[in-house]
Amino acid sequence: MNIHEYQAKELLAKYGVAVPKGIAAMSVEEAVSAAKQLPGPLYVVKSQIHAGGRGKGKFKELSPDAKGGVRLAFSLDEVEAHAKDMLGNTLVTIQTGDAGKQVNRLYITDGADIKQEFYLALLIDRATSRIAVVASTEGGMNIEDVAHDHPEKIHTITIDPATGLMPHHGRSVAAALGLTGDLAKQCAKTLGCLYAAFIGSDAEQIEINPLAVCAGKDGDELLVLDAKVAFDGNAMFRHADLAELRDLTEEDPAEVEASEYDLAYIKLDGNIGCMVNGAGLAMATMDIIKLNGEFPANFLDVGGGASKEKVTAAFKIILKDPAVKGILVNIFGGIMKCDIIADGIVAAAKEVNLSVPLVVRLEGTNVQQGKDILASSGLPIVSANDLGDAAQKIVAEVRAAA
Repeated sequence: MNIHEYQAKELLAKYGVAVPKGIAAMSVEEAVSAAKQLPGPLYVVKSQIHAGGRGKGKFKELSPDAKGGVRLAFSLDEVEAHAKDMLGNTLVTIQTGDAGKQVNRLYITDGADIKQEFYLALLIDRATSRIAVVASTEGGMNIEDVAHDHPEKIHTITIDPATGLMPHHGRSVAAALGLTGDLAKQCAKTLGCLYAAFIGSDAEQIEINPLAVCAGKDGDELLVLDAKVAFDGNAMFRHADLAELRDLTEEDPAEVEASEYDLAYIKLDGNIGCMVNGAGLAMATMDIIKLNGEFPANFLDVGGGASKEKVTAAFKIILKDPAVKGILVNIFGGIMKCDIIADGIVAAAKEVNLSVPLVVRLEGTNVQQGKDILASSGLPIVSANDLGDAAQKIVAEVRAAA
């Protein structure tokens, strides 16, 4: 589960992370009011969407020469003008795709006198089952280019969960960033706070870009100027307060609907819809579709104990995608019985007026009953004997219908 930048900073601040003062705004009037509460004279107006690259992004509705989704303002009038440009318009960045995302929220923050920018992130290293700290002196925008063109500038330090964060980790990160003296101490403290936030909130990723050295009244200070936080969705039952931060307008409507039925669904860019039980089998199904020359339109795992209603909902969600030109159902019935799957398929297909080719491969518990239900349904369902046969048939059907 992802949250907005302003929510991430509010969370990190609770763990002692130093962030500039900022206020969220949902309207132009709120944006101006927020700026009035900040010291000024420099303000930063930031579009709030679940995507990176906002500073270099472009609004669909504005001139190509217009500024991006993160802008400096030197007066309240400029704050108002930027807010009017951003709110309600569609911001396209390198991470949103061509469709972009509509900006419904802004974050008005105090300006900072930046001397140096760094990149810092904590994430799960699944290869080592440890938390990895990734640090680079090349902070700010284009960190992806740095990783590609200058991988030697990316430093990774892993933390053993048995010992947790140790003092030497803070010293290592400070050294990697070239920080000494008081700034090195601030770096170690910041890392400690970020680690506590990571563990305490069941985070999957905390990305700080940039972590900046800024001029302060009492000397240089290390501030988190931007933050992206993603949580383990399976752990949200432990964090009701964090679950409330979820912004459904930032998520694909089909994925939101699928979550209501406890379906694991992710929309992809292909044209063949998939309904499978079991994540491993779902991955294999998507792979074999690609092996036969087409692309999956989704990942969808109905789980091991789905009901007829759940299967019907899954089928309808797949068919709502206009890119879907055919559907492959691949079920190995263990706990999930093939006749229940078949009942759900038939019910959904009749309800939505099935208009694309459908290939079904059933195997396992009650397989013959399931096949009989499909055969007697009166629907143009193509039966397959195994996964390879199913993939070949759905690809052939889709191409024949094109």
